[in-house]
Amino acid sequence: MTEPLINPIRWPLEDIWQAVAPTLEGFTLEALPQIDSTNSELMRRFRGADGAPPRPEPTLIVAEQQTAGRGRMGRNWQSSRGDSLTFSLGMQLNPVDWSGLSLAVGISIAESLDPGHDGKARIGLKWPNDLWLSSPGGESKLAGILVETASVGNLRYVVIGAGINIRPPAWPSAPVAAMPETPGPANTPMRPGCLQDVFPGIHAPQALLRIVPPLVQAIQAFEQFGFAPFQARFARRDVLAGRDVVLSDGTHGTAHGAGENGALLVHTSAGMKEITSSEVSVRPVVTTAANRGASC
Repeated sequence: MTEPLINPIRWPLEDIWQAVAPTLEGFTLEALPQIDSTNSELMRRFRGADGAPPRPEPTLIVAEQQTAGRGRMGRNWQSSRGDSLTFSLGMQLNPVDWSGLSLAVGISIAESLDPGHDGKARIGLKWPNDLWLSSPGGESKLAGILVETASVGNLRYVVIGAGINIRPPAWPSAPVAAMPETPGPANTPMRPGCLQDVFPGIHAPQALLRIVPPLVQAIQAFEQFGFAPFQARFARRDVLAGRDVVLSDGTHGTAHGAGENGALLVHTSAGMKEITSSEVSVRPVVTTAANRGASC
């Protein structure tokens, strides 16, 4: 049974700080009852406001509710108190290659929430930045990731935002953190899923504690080694592998996983193409009466 929501929500900030601070110097974190966007707030702090100097310290902000959250390509990223987990992590980062960072983040979050030790992981990854939940009733979108970077002088800062549905949303009318981006049959939106489908009774604070310490470690590993060490881990959860897809330019093909640089490999009529998140949006082909064999 789901426990009643505590008011205010008690976030495990001290436990997270103790787990992260030894390996991330200057780490701070805070919980806010409401904000426009956790990503936007960290960007404002880094860039400085009203003549204030940049604040590049590693910072985690978790918000009970966002009023102007943003998803990939400017999509609305809404949240409701207690029904979703929305947070952003900002830190200086200097990887040799930024390619594949959103995939590394998704891998870390998926593995933290659903280790899949029995070989039956229910949380999969949809390139480049979504977490999907598999169930007997089909696939649903559990979470979305937004990665943004900024530079001031010789400082390079990355802000990683995540929105995760915790409780069952009243779809399609209710706002959810992970708004469906992928069309389903007859061009209807893909239904949202929630973490309580996997772990009944789990709350946002518990999920945050599971996610953040391993996520920091994953980002630090990515900075040192790039995406290549994450490639096999992504393949184990890749929901597009072997499926028909259509690219944003209308090109059709078959997804063949991600390369060592994190690019999506798509076999098209013109041969194998490497697709990067800056070039296209990738969606499964819509199933219609004339195309019953395609995946949604």
